[in-house]
Amino acid sequence: MSARRQEGMRAAIESAGYTLGLLARAALLSRSSWKKRAEILSQSTVCGFGAFPVAMVVGAFTGMVLALQAGITLKTWGQEALIGVVVPASMVREMGPVMTAFILAGLVGSTMAAEIGTMAVSEEIDALEVMSINPVYYLVMPRVLALSFVTPVLTLYVDVVGILGGAFVGDRLLGLTYAEYMRNTLDTLDLKDIYSGLFKAFLFGALISSVGCAQGLRATGGAEGVGRATMRTVVICFVYILIFDYILTWLFYH
Repeated sequence: MSARRQEGMRAAIESAGYTLGLLARAALLSRSSWKKRAEILSQSTVCGFGAFPVAMVVGAFTGMVLALQAGITLKTWGQEALIGVVVPASMVREMGPVMTAFILAGLVGSTMAAEIGTMAVSEEIDALEVMSINPVYYLVMPRVLALSFVTPVLTLYVDVVGILGGAFVGDRLLGLTYAEYMRNTLDTLDLKDIYSGLFKAFLFGALISSVGCAQGLRATGGAEGVGRATMRTVVICFVYILIFDYILTWLFYH
């Protein structure tokens, strides 16, 4: 292995360790979260309402595309009614949590990295430490808690919108009535599907906020460094989301 590859691997491991350590410190400090409830509420509002319109569009068209693609194939065997099984299961188990996490990584995770990165390069983080203010408690913990709890709520919304989008396509293009579609949906989904998807969303929210804060805190080199931190945040979040999605799916359904 070349020296450059070794250095890159070492940097990746160090970055992952720093991010997980930051998440652990934020979790420990959450015992005093009630003191920062105003900041947590403010961050929750920003995360939720900022992503709400995009989530609606993405959720609706994800469900519609799933229904159309599945319906075209299933109609060949006269089984188009099964889209009431395929679309809800796909949305609740996988597509809802993953698509919501992708949206939040691009919108919120990058914003967190840019905000904290700007503070880091302008030495505001150092100023907080000089004043004996813990940056993790002051900046990271409220953001981690806010996004961790907003992501499942937004995921539930995306699930519902996606399922309704699938019902619309089934009714308009595949000859499947809303009643039959919803009956198949209720027969297919069980409690495990719902809580596994929401748990994924909770973990994705914690990962996205942790990565964004970690990259921001480690930003150096002025405005260019903030830009690099923002870009790395989105890329790293996408990779983490897919990796942990596979691991959690294996744990829940293997």
